Amino acid sequence: MTTSLDRAAAVELPPPTSAVRRLLKHPRLMHHNRLAALVLLANAAFAWAGWPLSDRTLGHAALANLALAVVIRQQYVINLLFRLATSAPTSWPLRLRWTLGKVYHFGGLHMGGALAGAGWFLALTIRTSTDGSHAPETYVGWTLIALLALIVATALPPFRSRHHDHFEKIHRFGGWSALALFWTHTLLSAPGPASVTVLAGVTFSVALPWLRLRKVDVRVERPSPHVVLARFDYGETPFAGSSTAISRSPLKEWHSFANVPAPGESGFRLTISRAGDWTGSFIDDLPSRVWVKGITTAGVANIEVLFKKVVYVATGSGIGPCLPHLLAAEVPSRLVWATRDPRATYGDALVDEILAVQPHAVVWDTSRHGKPDMVRLAYAAYRDFGAEAVICISNKKLTWQVVHGLERRGIPAYGAIWDS
Repeated sequence: MTTSLDRAAAVELPPPTSAVRRLLKHPRLMHHNRLAALVLLANAAFAWAGWPLSDRTLGHAALANLALAVVIRQQYVINLLFRLATSAPTSWPLRLRWTLGKVYHFGGLHMGGALAGAGWFLALTIRTSTDGSHAPETYVGWTLIALLALIVATALPPFRSRHHDHFEKIHRFGGWSALALFWTHTLLSAPGPASVTVLAGVTFSVALPWLRLRKVDVRVERPSPHVVLARFDYGETPFAGSSTAISRSPLKEWHSFANVPAPGESGFRLTISRAGDWTGSFIDDLPSRVWVKGITTAGVANIEVLFKKVVYVATGSGIGPCLPHLLAAEVPSRLVWATRDPRATYGDALVDEILAVQPHAVVWDTSRHGKPDMVRLAYAAYRDFGAEAVICISNKKLTWQVVHGLERRGIPAYGAIWDS
């Protein structure tokens, strides 16, 4: 076993592709950012073609973009996007399927719509402020501009990555307040039926996940101080590759984890590892009941069906999002899993369950062999298994290292982009 691991870790990587293709695969030019730029360019073109624009047109442009920013994050819309993108047959050219697999970058539309909507609303508020005939609208407008500026500023990566809990609260309560202010501003400006209809749709989209809020029983197993397995069976069996948001205080913070349904059984499991204050508290103080909300939502690994064979690369509890796909075995796959002492950390039962469906898995015990070069391990499995794509579930740094390291060498690779 050690010999084969050493051989995989020492495999020679293929040369990088051309400079242009490498540039297009750079993380700064990922599809999320391209979509955001596309929305902003479309808005700029609209402004250029129609300027000067009326107050009503400015308002409609702001509403349309903010509606895009909200609705594109709605769980049913996300599931629809995944269904449409993954409906392509594996007989289609790999380059086309490679692009369709980037469907989970839809957050770029959210970012572009939010920025453009705030810009249009700023232009409208400045204009209405100059003529002095819209005093109530102006007061509401500048209050909303200040709130939108706070939401945008705290959503930027430097703040979001360091203060994610604060970002989440500001985004939630600030978003609700902004929606209320938008309603107020719209009603003050004698809106037409179209504006009211769009606002009503946006409001329903925001409220829908909370209409499904409930407190449910959970059975928790703790195989080690590092991880717990939470089992749910409250009448729903989610599809493989989906996620569920849970909370102990529904107005404070929510955490999403990959659902692990077992074929032929009701309910599902969540694998929760110690990765911060909330998860640490969950592991140390096992709850008997938690809150759940929202709609079961498709995750990154659902794009596996676009390919004839895939390699799953996971580190630590990243095995959780991979496990439902490994169990379902809808697509032939090979697992590469690097973790510290897997049996002591996750328990014999879970490791045996994994090896039962992945007898040829590459399991790298970091407590014995140290940290591996995951790009080389991933490529070795990709080459030996004859796979068409690699799906990586790990922390942010390693995920981007693997995805970028493979894609710049012409290998389709996918992983979370931490845009929420």
